[in-house]
Amino acid sequence: MTASLTLQITSWRLAICRFPPDVPPPAWVFHAEAEFFSITRTPAELSVVCAEDDLPPSIGRVEPGWRAFALAGPIPFETTGVIASLVTPLAAAGIPVFVVSTFDTDYLLVKQARFDEAQAILARVHTVE
Repeated sequence: MTASLTLQITSWRLAICRFPPDVPPPAWVFHAEAEFFSITRTPAELSVVCAEDDLPPSIGRVEPGWRAFALAGPIPFETTGVIASLVTPLAAAGIPVFVVSTFDTDYLLVKQARFDEAQAILARVHTVE
């Protein structure tokens, strides 16, 4: 990956939730106003990334406080090094991330408390809008 990427700052305040692997996807995620959510099932868990405002109070395993950078896409599947170019400088600064990928692009989630710092670091290498 040699070219600079363009990252867009989103306004979303996100949470990452964990559920047992055998439960159905939560119905409260599916509504017309939802701008962003991601549901992933594996043999070990069901993970949901969604707006903090959508969380019912009964959710037990949740990690709130995330913000997102949206990578301008689409990113061709044969492109290499995209995620590495984002996470490597953040890892060097000790900033944890959570990545959600879609068919067209990627979303880089960073805790709100470190978001401004992550933005400054990423802006040294990429375009951040």
